[in-house]
Amino acid sequence: MPDRPGGAALASVLAGAGAGFRIGGEGPLEAGFGCFETLTGGSLGGARRVLRRQATWLASFAVNAGLFGIGPGVRVAVPGRLSQSLALYAALEGLALGAEVHLLDGLRPDRMAAAVAARGIGVIYATPVHLAQMVACGLDWPALRLVLVGGAKLEAGLRARLAALAPAAVVREFYGAAEASFITLAGPQDGPETVGRPYPGVELRLCDAGGAEVPQGAEGEVWVRSPYLFERYAGDDAGAARWRDGWLSVGEIGSMTAAGLVLRGRAGRMVTIAGQNVFPEEIERFAASLPGVARVAVLPRVDGRRGHVLWAVIMGERSHEAAIVAAMRARLGAMAAPRGVIWREDWPVLASGKTDLARLQAEVDAWR
Repeated sequence: MPDRPGGAALASVLAGAGAGFRIGGEGPLEAGFGCFETLTGGSLGGARRVLRRQATWLASFAVNAGLFGIGPGVRVAVPGRLSQSLALYAALEGLALGAEVHLLDGLRPDRMAAAVAARGIGVIYATPVHLAQMVACGLDWPALRLVLVGGAKLEAGLRARLAALAPAAVVREFYGAAEASFITLAGPQDGPETVGRPYPGVELRLCDAGGAEVPQGAEGEVWVRSPYLFERYAGDDAGAARWRDGWLSVGEIGSMTAAGLVLRGRAGRMVTIAGQNVFPEEIERFAASLPGVARVAVLPRVDGRRGHVLWAVIMGERSHEAAIVAAMRARLGAMAAPRGVIWREDWPVLASGKTDLARLQAEVDAWR
């Protein structure tokens, strides 16, 4: 079914009473009774169809009822499109637990922000992109008590601006994937550089290329085992996730520290520069904290001498370019730092709200 209007889509799902469904996407539905399909973010390519048992989401709904107090009398705002896994999860969880769900998809950011204030929203499920757009409007949200953030790391500056507008709100970041659902959950006790510790019911391992578990603090690939994992991909796409003896990996590289899980980035985005492995996501997180940067993506170009060189594609204030470049070189060194900045007046995004990296990569490859 189409994802707009969202209310009609959700009503159809609930009326199906366990029938298989998919909101958005292309191709014939493969999900049978008791199952459903959702979509990955698709930032590294086309969105993939993920087939799951409905029980995997129902299990985490029950956990979150206790963790976050979502239930009757609670107003939950969902700014994303229902074809996005995070937004669909948030809307169905709220309805399953008896909360009042407010779909904000399709509104301008200023109207989203105004709706949160006027409707007395208590809980928001959002990506950092949606939050940044709404927070920029400067409206106070005194009733907001909980912000659940997924899809990317929450930058410190945005966290501070959010705290000023919603002083009563607790911010809980979580790390997950459409294939795995919740993996970790961060709280006030966890280091700001981390994505927290395993979500209830989740087991984590960090392994080397041979499959051996690495010690605490060492870098490895994140593997997860839990009741919340998907069944398989639907359609012809083989997908990127891998299974091993009941454990699942989506290709994320990180390290488990005393402060929590620290992620470096996806193995699929890692590039080699003069023999050094570099994760563009780490550079993006740093660049996003710099003055003058509204949106940023760091992308490689093939280089005959170094293997690759990086370029930063930025939307923001061009007058800050020299300071941005200097800060990245000071932090990363001349070899790993982006070679320069490509400025954009707008920002290409997918239906999920994530950056369209494939489109930006094509522009970087063509840049002269």
